[in-house]
Amino acid sequence: MSTRGQYTGAHRAYTSELLSAKKSSKEKKQADAMAAAPTPVDKDKSTAPPAVIAFDLARPPVIEGFTPLPRPKEEGFKDKFIRKTKENPFVPIGCLGTAGALIYGLRAFKQGKTRQSQLLMRTRIFAQGFTVVAIIVGVAAAALKTKP
Repeated sequence: MSTRGQYTGAHRAYTSELLSAKKSSKEKKQADAMAAAPTPVDKDKSTAPPAVIAFDLARPPVIEGFTPLPRPKEEGFKDKFIRKTKENPFVPIGCLGTAGALIYGLRAFKQGKTRQSQLLMRTRIFAQGFTVVAIIVGVAAAALKTKP
């Protein structure tokens, strides 16, 4: 690169610094002049801040002609489990059968009873299939059940 190219680049940088300094001083003078100048006040407008509307998030909004349904009572785990068991009692029975066969089969495997362990693993597969069928039948029954 020639020295002329370096001089031009340095000259450009110096010139841009001068221009930005002039602009910033002009802008500063304009801002000071605007701040010092009195602003006209419109007498029709009130100077009070606008009222803030508070929303109560605990209550639903009031809409004319609309009555919201009451919220259902929160259902705990125990209540939901009992309700679901009453709706489809075969699912928990299948789950307990699967867990029982698995635990008893693993115990037999640990004791070295391979024949009994193999039989209990097959029983576990049957219990799992029973549980899946119970879930499918329960879902189908709930879908076909007419709502009152």
